[in-house]
Amino acid sequence: MNKSQFIDGIIYLKTLTFKRFWNGVLLLFSYYFSKITKKNYQKGFPISIAFEPTTTCNLKCPHCPSGLRQFSRPTGNATNSIFEKLLSEVSPYLTYLIFYFQGEPYINKHFLDWVKLASEKNIYTATSTNAHYLTEEIAEKTVLSGLSRLIISLDGANQETYQKYRIGGNIDKVWKGVENVVAFKKKHNSKTPFIMLQFIVFKHNEHEIEQIKSIGKKLGIDKVVIKTAQIYDYENETDFIPENSTYSRYKKDKNKVILKNKLENSCWKMWHSCVITWDGKVVPCCFDKDATHHLGDLKKYSFNEIWKNDTYKAFRNSLLQSRKEIDICKNCTEGTKVWA
Repeated sequence: MNKSQFIDGIIYLKTLTFKRFWNGVLLLFSYYFSKITKKNYQKGFPISIAFEPTTTCNLKCPHCPSGLRQFSRPTGNATNSIFEKLLSEVSPYLTYLIFYFQGEPYINKHFLDWVKLASEKNIYTATSTNAHYLTEEIAEKTVLSGLSRLIISLDGANQETYQKYRIGGNIDKVWKGVENVVAFKKKHNSKTPFIMLQFIVFKHNEHEIEQIKSIGKKLGIDKVVIKTAQIYDYENETDFIPENSTYSRYKKDKNKVILKNKLENSCWKMWHSCVITWDGKVVPCCFDKDATHHLGDLKKYSFNEIWKNDTYKAFRNSLLQSRKEIDICKNCTEGTKVWA
């Protein structure tokens, strides 16, 4: 652990009030009690939430609904009213808020204003971006917003490799965006955001892992993360699956490709976190990219009502009985160690 990682950990720990700490204890107890009894038991509220600023993206990545423009659900940009309602209801117990689900967060002009509001309530904030919008002006605003963590996707060490997945992307813009954020962190003597360079491993870029680590150091990145790729049609489309199984969520089994995860009938995410779509729908997790499992609507109900409603209870119970029967769980790595 380097100095910046240590500071990042301290920043997160400072979000823990007694109320938030006790809420976390209740969640842990609820989860393990439910796991043992195989019946849903829920005390406490989520400590982590993902909020979707927009479904729009400037790139066309081939294994992303935003990139493919293939959502079956409505698309659009979140509004102030939806976010402010959510924040007012969850801030007493929430410790981690990531502004990302699908789409490029910086496309929503209100995004950094929401980060500032959450930061003022002592919530650890994060986002994931392709870094094409990090001009000097936006980079400085990012630093001043109080954003705790900035995850930047860079899946190639050069333009040729990068554009094979990040279709429409420009690697020079990514590098310049990183440089801008690093520069304004220094200018304002800011410890945040903690900058993570995320490298998703595919067959075409797995030979560049060591090179991307070196690039990260040169750019002043706080941490380089090597992440496995989620492939939607992994049984048939193997062109993107790495040869080295260390960097893959999948493995070969005779003449087919299968998920490494054995899909245990439990999932910590269902007890401590959830996702809010741009239009206020509450869905179980980030694997439900089309929001097919609609658990509640913030435009009609409070978050607390949704979190403990009968629909949510039924979903958790179905997971405890047979997780493999739930469509969004079939390509999930929760419970499986991912190399990083």
